[in-house]
Amino acid sequence: SLCLSKQTHLWLFSSLCVFIGSFTRYCPGNSNVDLDAPEQPELFLKKLQQCCTVFDFMDTLSDLKMKEYKRSTLNELVDYVTVSRGYLTEQAYPEVVKMVSHNIFRTLPPSDSNEFDPEEDEPTLEASWPHLQLVYEFFIRFLESQEFQPSIAKKYIDQKFVLQLLELFDSEDPRERDYLKTVLHRIYGKFLGLRAFIRKQINNIFLRFVYETEHFNGVAELLEILGSIINGFALPLKAEHKQFLVKVLIPLHTVRSLSLFHAQLAYCIVQFLEKDPTLTEPVIRGLLKFWPKTCSQKEVMFLGELEEILDVIEPTQFVKIQEPLFKQISRCVSSPHFQVAERALYYWNNEYIMSLIEENSSVILPIMFASLYRISKEHWNPAIVALVYNVLKAFMEMNSSLFDELTATYKSDRQREKKKEKEREELWKKLEDLELKRGLRSDGIIPT
Repeated sequence: SLCLSKQTHLWLFSSLCVFIGSFTRYCPGNSNVDLDAPEQPELFLKKLQQCCTVFDFMDTLSDLKMKEYKRSTLNELVDYVTVSRGYLTEQAYPEVVKMVSHNIFRTLPPSDSNEFDPEEDEPTLEASWPHLQLVYEFFIRFLESQEFQPSIAKKYIDQKFVLQLLELFDSEDPRERDYLKTVLHRIYGKFLGLRAFIRKQINNIFLRFVYETEHFNGVAELLEILGSIINGFALPLKAEHKQFLVKVLIPLHTVRSLSLFHAQLAYCIVQFLEKDPTLTEPVIRGLLKFWPKTCSQKEVMFLGELEEILDVIEPTQFVKIQEPLFKQISRCVSSPHFQVAERALYYWNNEYIMSLIEENSSVILPIMFASLYRISKEHWNPAIVALVYNVLKAFMEMNSSLFDELTATYKSDRQREKKKEKEREELWKKLEDLELKRGLRSDGIIPT
């Protein structure tokens, strides 16, 4: 017994208690065994208490039998709460929360953001996952049970519990974050009194992520939860929700690891705009403000998100932002990086965006024309040139008179530019000649 660990002693003692209780009541050969017998809830509580013992999974050789016994007991608990009735007595709620807390709440191993790259490196998987997974599975079934009573559970699933739960979203293990996402979503749905607190804490996590650490593993999962939360917002939207959009979600576009959660972020943005179209202008102006200057990959993501926004934009809102928007699109079309230019030119393959452009061609065509015409003559990539010709053709069909006028203006401007360039070159040539003569005189080659 001296060789046994403390966890093993605890487990053996609790197992012995449960075994004696179960044997005296449910011994083999007893034909009156019934899952809904009055004694079963008591056994359920004892199994919960038994599973509060936590083993060291970093030592792969220690307590192997006890770990397997606990895994088996956790499986039984999952079955109990899924199939059976009458287990969720008032006495069970604190024991369930205690067992879950003992197992999942722990200090996560430190992760150096300078060394770990989520896009390149493999995540560190949780060693205790064989037990953790079953604990999460049990807790989700508990929250989803028909017998679950939020009025009792709120005494134990409180703000402190939620805070500890949110801290776990920084786990590197994607399997754990996926379970946490489901757990938090269920808690948000069941406990009305915790909703504002959950939103506020997610808000704080994002602000700290953007302005301090730029490191948090669970941003994508939290945004997924927010997507469904935003869907349920009542109209008109509260000022708190609008502020969250402008002050938190838009600045999330500035972080280096945007690609890890951009799809979920764009979904949240679009959900807001579908709820309240008047938010379109501040959103687009915010995106233009934070537009990436040196990262082509992020530019492609921004262009994709803008197209999603334009897919749901109302014509009255489009008019408000068309000038700054298409000035940026014009710069993207002119980009030497062909993927950026290509993604911008794909806007003209979108029927709804094309209809908006056609309605406002007198404003958009003058903004875009010079860039398009120059690229059609100068761009190095033939695929881009082909796309530009298609766009120019579409513009010509929309408004031929304006197109001809802009063509003539562009050509005359180009002639003036070429004339100025020629005059500048001639001036430099004269200066070079004068300098050469001055040098020769100083050397005494040409008499003064």
